[in-house]
Amino acid sequence: MNNARKSELLRRPTLGALLLAVVPFLALCFTVPLWNRIHPVVLGIPFNLFWLILWIPLTTLCMWLVYTRDRKAEPAEANTTKGDSR
Repeated sequence: MNNARKSELLRRPTLGALLLAVVPFLALCFTVPLWNRIHPVVLGIPFNLFWLILWIPLTTLCMWLVYTRDRKAEPAEANTTKGDSR
């Protein structure tokens, strides 16, 4: 595998993508004192369980945004390397 191909596979993520990827981790790990209680009840379940279940789709959304953010940063790099290989 040549160096150009390796650099395509091992790109550094953008700062925005990294920060967005950290959001679910921070929301689940460091907010425990804020939501670690049974009352109030949301949709018939304790708030702490609701909070954890809520972050399942929110984490998926964050990771999708990270993916799209990184894919938008890629074309500028790809245009310079594509077409050069013969």
